[in-house]
Amino acid sequence: MKVTFADQRPGGAYALAIPVRGDDMLTDRLAGFDDAARRLAARAAEAQRFERELGAIAETFVDEGEAARRLLLVGLGGKRDDEALYERVGGALTARLLTSGETRLVVDLSGLELEEEAGARIAFGAAARAWRHDLYRTKLPRKQKPTLEEVVIVGGGAGAEGHWARREALLGGIAFTRELVTEPANIVYPESFVERCRAQLEPLGVEIEVLDEKAMGELGMGALLGVSLGSEKPPRLLAMRWNGAGDDRKPVVFIGKGVTFDTGGISIKPAQGMEAMKWDMGGAGAVAGAMKAIAGRKAKANVVGICGLVENMPDGKAQRPGDVVTSMSGQTIEVINTDAEGRLVLCDCMTWAQRQYKPEVMVDLATLTGAMIISLGYEYAGLFANDDGLASRLTAAGQATGDRLWRLPMGEAYDKMMDSPIADMKNSGAREAGSITAACFLGRFVEEGVKWAHLDIAGMVWANKAGHLCDKGATGYGVALLDRYVADHHEG
Repeated sequence: MKVTFADQRPGGAYALAIPVRGDDMLTDRLAGFDDAARRLAARAAEAQRFERELGAIAETFVDEGEAARRLLLVGLGGKRDDEALYERVGGALTARLLTSGETRLVVDLSGLELEEEAGARIAFGAAARAWRHDLYRTKLPRKQKPTLEEVVIVGGGAGAEGHWARREALLGGIAFTRELVTEPANIVYPESFVERCRAQLEPLGVEIEVLDEKAMGELGMGALLGVSLGSEKPPRLLAMRWNGAGDDRKPVVFIGKGVTFDTGGISIKPAQGMEAMKWDMGGAGAVAGAMKAIAGRKAKANVVGICGLVENMPDGKAQRPGDVVTSMSGQTIEVINTDAEGRLVLCDCMTWAQRQYKPEVMVDLATLTGAMIISLGYEYAGLFANDDGLASRLTAAGQATGDRLWRLPMGEAYDKMMDSPIADMKNSGAREAGSITAACFLGRFVEEGVKWAHLDIAGMVWANKAGHLCDKGATGYGVALLDRYVADHHEG
């Protein structure tokens, strides 16, 4: 979607949106229209029970010159500190107009005295909500096809375009993540995931390194490779490095679980709903999108993104429940459940990352446990950490971007639940506290002195209903969170 900024309303055909606060005089916000148009808009708002709630819209048509103008009053709410306030406004407008037949939306902020970045944030929300993946829909009815092509922000202030530049890079990262997560598993699998990242990231200056099956075997990645045994699609470890700080400071490392399709392996999942397991690589998708956003805005930080890419399938070569594998760290793991595969992928990626880059901070993201959805639903991702400061910084970044996190406990009692009678540990514990014991498993692979956080994003990468920044489907969760965390704590 094209985004532009202007000092005054343009001419020609467009839909006009006027944001209204809870305490604004409607007649003041409708200045520029004649008395008849103001009365009509006010009566239409009253008839639609428009109370200026955040993102609420009252719509009417008014005469403007010789044409009828679609006019939308959009609520800014009564509070000035609502989470993602302006993004929600932009998203609500796009949701209303995307397939309406309108091709151009003008949002007039004149006279509101908003923060300098408000206009850019509204534009970001509008553009993010417009993302769709219609590639395989060959018979889409005309009325379901998107028409909205441009958003014009009027009166956003002199610095609006500068604020937009950063958000445009973030938007590109979110779109890339949504694309990766949405594509079916016959299109995006370990090798093609790598090639898509090459195409998107190398032109931005990101260095790409790829380990194939042989290289990982020589390194002793028995945990990751065990997951891939049943698939004809060979595994890959993808490392994406952005050296934006221009010095030799240690990079912050992000690690994403990239199970491009998860049948559960021999511990096979129920058939109903299994098609959703194409998005079990949502953690890797978020890391790839974050790297695009960070490189796209030329962040002055050193960042490495690592994706462990496998497909978990059940054929005659697949690992069995009861098998014992040796991880790259040398620790042995009894495989109790082949559907607890994500932690097996992550643990070898974590060991490789720590030996390769010696990071002080390491954050992993994974659609790791269904238990996380039982705990937190679809509102928060779970946060586990060995450092209070890191947990606090990530939580703040999530609150600022809308990618919300909720911290859960860890501890010795939970960790002991992962002990195995025949190996150093098992990959699956009891049903109780399943998300916590999974985090404790990963914690055994964190080396001394490394600040580490694990984000269980199982309920967040895919939405079964439309939200303010996305329609049903891939959300792009995690990209804005990681980008904001880097901007706040690793640049400069």
